[in-house]
Amino acid sequence: MQSRRSNLDAGPFSRRQLLGSGMGLGALALNAMMQSDSAAASGHSLFPDAQPKAKNVICLFMRGGVSHMESFDPKPALTKHAGKSINDSPFKSVQDPEKLKKVRVVVVNDANGQQRNKLYPLQVGFRKYGQSGIEISDWFPHIGSCADDISFIRSMWTTDDNHGAQVQFFSGRHMLDERVPTIGAWVTWGLGTLNQNLPQFISMGPRYFDTRDGHYLGPAYDAIPMKIDPANPLPYARPEVDVSQSEQKLTFDLINRLNRISSKQYPTDEALRARMQSYELAYRMQTSVPDVIRFDGETQETQNLYGLNDPTTKPFGMQLLAARRFAERGVRFIQIMHGDGAAGAWDSHSNLQTSHAKLSSQVDRPIAGLLKDLKRRGLLEETIVVFATEFGRTPGSQGANGRDHHPYGFSVWMAGGGLKGGVAHGATDEIGFHAEENPHYVTDIHATILHQLGLDRKRLEVPSHKRLEQDFGHVIHDIIA
Repeated sequence: MQSRRSNLDAGPFSRRQLLGSGMGLGALALNAMMQSDSAAASGHSLFPDAQPKAKNVICLFMRGGVSHMESFDPKPALTKHAGKSINDSPFKSVQDPEKLKKVRVVVVNDANGQQRNKLYPLQVGFRKYGQSGIEISDWFPHIGSCADDISFIRSMWTTDDNHGAQVQFFSGRHMLDERVPTIGAWVTWGLGTLNQNLPQFISMGPRYFDTRDGHYLGPAYDAIPMKIDPANPLPYARPEVDVSQSEQKLTFDLINRLNRISSKQYPTDEALRARMQSYELAYRMQTSVPDVIRFDGETQETQNLYGLNDPTTKPFGMQLLAARRFAERGVRFIQIMHGDGAAGAWDSHSNLQTSHAKLSSQVDRPIAGLLKDLKRRGLLEETIVVFATEFGRTPGSQGANGRDHHPYGFSVWMAGGGLKGGVAHGATDEIGFHAEENPHYVTDIHATILHQLGLDRKRLEVPSHKRLEQDFGHVIHDIIA
């Protein structure tokens, strides 16, 4: 494949120097501009013959590790055999050393080589939803009402049993390995912009581990952090002193006039051209982004759908309503993290019942609201919504009332963008320990997203950085409509 090196790499300054030159919002604008420039230079040569099914992605990531057994993968055997050690239960074979080799860090064992916990009963009830009859926990009734629009993947696995798995979910690489571009970076690198006034890769919510995305693709493909605050949504987006919009426009116009005079004197200066374009885009972003996150024009019914009328659901609901507004305006990849703290609030080593009940009440209604709102607007057909977490929780207890990290089997679901609804794909064993039926490594999610966006994952590679086979993943064809 031909190099995607842009002419912005030419001239006296490199991309990295320009991005780090203290331009404030101009640097963010240059980020978005270079995404567009690079994609335009490629002529979208990464598209396969098939027509794309989706245009953009909204990825909802629950930080800390959602218990798959108490969300979307019910395991009644846990309650039936509660209190027994795994070694003394009918499920002793799940701890076969050969089965445990996938994970980098070994789970804590006792002197006999068995896990130091006992099977812990389910902490919540389940019921069947929709025509598909898929069982979903009572902590997610609103998502349950959308079951017929969702593909539940109950057979995920990863290789990091600590919270670096948050990085691994998006990049496919263990934290101990080389850092590589994330799925959001690849999407924006491969597709470019749909809207010249907005960034193409946005991140909202807490992000404590590796906060970069582009890595060897360059900082132009890092997510731009966003806050739901119309007064200050972007880093460095506010002027240092209070000025009116008309005064600010005059300032931008003057800068542009001076830049254009300079461009006539130095017509081959690519760095100057880049700076000129970045300032122009900076102004457009500074005026466009706040409008997207103002909800005055949304009906009260729509705001209530996302839970903006309830203090429990309002914070996450505002992010999801903003995500819909960004998606309908052409933003390619919107990444929303839920669960504060370094490890993530879903990390329920103790008091799982209390913590998961509280956290699910914050996200369940807004997520269902997003799906329903996208669907009624005809946007779900072209927008992929992903609900994910870094790993699941152990079938055994940790301490009195919690569950430990569990990378051998967990659940993710996807909806929209040409994917099937009402599907439960893959399975873990009877106690939710191993992904056994149709197991999927995390990059299989990436491969499926890229396929639906019309990108050939095998061609997402640069000559100087060869990807591993596991980085490409495998498309999950069983969930594609």
